[in-house]
Order: sequence, then structure tokens, then C-alpha cells
Amino acid sequence: MLKNTLRAAAVLALVAAVAAPVAVAAPAPADPPPAPRTTHSSLKGDARMGYAVADEEVRVSVNAHAEFGPASLPTRSWGTFRISHEIDGTVHWGEFAVDCLTTGGPTATVTGRLIRTSPGHIWRTTLEPHTRMGVSFYVPADAKQGGEARIGLSGATEKGEPLLTKCMAPAADAPVGDGGYSLRDRF
Repeated sequence: MLKNTLRAAAVLALVAAVAAPVAVAAPAPADPPPAPRTTHSSLKGDARMGYAVADEEVRVSVNAHAEFGPASLPTRSWGTFRISHEIDGTVHWGEFAVDCLTTGGPTATVTGRLIRTSPGHIWRTTLEPHTRMGVSFYVPADAKQGGEARIGLSGATEKGEPLLTKCMAPAADAPVGDGGYSLRDRF
């Protein structure tokens, strides 16, 4: 009888073990996804651009900023740039609201929409309101010690022509004199 009781107890223990709910450890909560990495670029300064007409002066001043996420184009750009052109002692200028700043190493491209001009500037009659222009910059690391910075300007789009594409400008092909720029790349 003891043998039967032990067998019955063993069978009951086995049945209880099989029938008992199995405690499964819940998976550890997943780590939250990493916050997107945001980086910042900036371009600041003012300089005279090399210009082929000896008695005229072109200057470009800029204070542009951009934030970048994981992609190469900015998620947000802001600031202004101004292009001034002195002809026969009169300074004509146009001011632009930055809509794109891209940077890479010692280079930068800035585009913006025209928001103001000097009184009587020919751009008031020959350009669409808020036309876009682009400026490219080459700012070598030794620019403050006399390294040769360069600048390139797109032409403004005349009335009836398509706008320049955002974030685009020609190569920085003109030398910079009298002044300079400081560039902070996003990397």
C-alpha cells in the first residue's frame, strides 16, 4: 500500500507540475529609441568680393545658421545675407532671408529670398518679389591668417523665369579681400 501511495503521489506531483502555469519572465522593456542627433552650422562675416570692374565694389555680408538631423539637408535654416554693389559712389543693396545653409568642410552654400532693397534699386523693377539668390563660400582653415577665401554668386532670376533651386549656388570662384568669414561646419 505504501508503494501505491508513493506511486500515486509521484503521479499527482507530475500532473501538478505539467498542469501548473509556467511563469515566464516578461521581456525587459525596450530602450527608448535614441533622440535624433541634431547638429548646427553657422557662417558669419563680411567681405569685399573680387570684381572685374575696378571702380565698383561688391560686398557680401552673411549671418546664417542651420540645424541638421541625420540627413545631409538642413531641417531648419535662418538668418540673413546682404549683397551690396557700389556704382559711381552709390551703394545698391539687397537683403535676403536665409532659406538654406549647407556646409561641408571648408565650403558652404547659402540661399535666400529677397526681402528688402535699397531705394531705387533696379532689382525692384526687374525681379519678382521674393526671388531667390545663392552664394557659395570657400573658407579655408587658415583664412584668418591670410588663406585665400573665395565666394560665388548666382544671378537673380528675372521676372517670368523659374526660381533658383533652394540650397544651390555656383562654385566659389571669386577671391575675397578686405574682410572675411568664419564657418562652423556641422561635423
